[in-house]
Amino acid sequence: MAAYDVLVLGAGAAGMMCSFEAGRRGKRVLLLDHGPAPGRKILISGGGRANFTNLHAGANNYLGENPHFAKSALAGFSPQEMVALVEKHGLSFHEKTLGQLFFDRSARDLVTLLERECGEAGVAIRCGTQILSVRKEEEHFLVETSHGTEKARALVIATGGLSIPKLGATGLGYELAQQFGHTIVPTRPALVPLVFTPQDREAWCDLTGSSCEVVATAPARTTRRNSKPPAFREKMLLTHRGLSGPAILQISSYWQQGQPVTLDLAPGREIFLPLTAQNTPRDRNVLLQALRTALPQRMAERWLLLREAGLRFTNQALEALERDLHEWQVMPAGDEGFVKAEVTAGGVNTQELDARTLESRRVERLYFIGEVVDVTGWLGGFNFQWAWSSAVAAGRSV
Repeated sequence: MAAYDVLVLGAGAAGMMCSFEAGRRGKRVLLLDHGPAPGRKILISGGGRANFTNLHAGANNYLGENPHFAKSALAGFSPQEMVALVEKHGLSFHEKTLGQLFFDRSARDLVTLLERECGEAGVAIRCGTQILSVRKEEEHFLVETSHGTEKARALVIATGGLSIPKLGATGLGYELAQQFGHTIVPTRPALVPLVFTPQDREAWCDLTGSSCEVVATAPARTTRRNSKPPAFREKMLLTHRGLSGPAILQISSYWQQGQPVTLDLAPGREIFLPLTAQNTPRDRNVLLQALRTALPQRMAERWLLLREAGLRFTNQALEALERDLHEWQVMPAGDEGFVKAEVTAGGVNTQELDARTLESRRVERLYFIGEVVDVTGWLGGFNFQWAWSSAVAAGRSV
């Protein structure tokens, strides 16, 4: 049985990054994955272009039981350092919006970069390998696989979350964490479309494909004093089952079953209040024309039609319509689940990890990085940056 310095479980973004970071430091590293090839989830990210970081990534762009936990790792490996790595490989990229960086060609460029770095660092990659059991004996971890037993002084769990099971997502990382005495913050789908109730589906879902800019707000998931409800101003999309688009995916990470999502359908604008001016014409067509300045035509017509029974043209009625437009409360029936979720919220409790190294506080030389940890980023490259930063933190420590 050959002994390695480091065994890394999971050949995704975090696993590959950690492997070559450790390999650069002279460590003998074996990277194992049950899938047929490394980086499968990377290839579908960012619409196939891999939104590989966000220039503005900071701890305030992440949620978890400890919102400050990500600070140390992010400071140790910044978005600018990831950009430098991409530029080192001569790969072209662009900023799409709000600091989001995408490859010009394909997410395949990112997988190739990681594979090349692993090769240069002497990392052994073995895919198509099932993990059967893991145990620690004295100074080594023993990992029994479908191809034999591997041995190493350090073990890094980079197995990801439960999102997108068709790409092989499993709960292995959480099972191993619990085996070694760690607690798991309950997992849930995040960055996921929301599903309408039957009533709302009947009212809206024939308008699938309609979109508009909104501010989406949900009650904060925290009881801390002075905590503000999270709010995101981006596009919302009507689907055949409910709501999606960047604003909805963002707010879904904070939404809780049984609570409403509040949508401002005309952020920063007054639509009906100008009609309260003296001698201004007021009828249904005037209201519809005003509403079309904020919403697509069919959506504007539907929004007004659903209020037809109580439609009035007094100042008080117009003021009520204005409030309703900015405070449309939707009570989702649920979400689309892990099948459609981009990431998994919850995970290994960060109180049990060293924020500087991602090493377990319970088991020496055991590390957890990436999505398996209770650190979940916003949409727009933040989860990739957490993968890089947490991986580097562990790779420099193993």
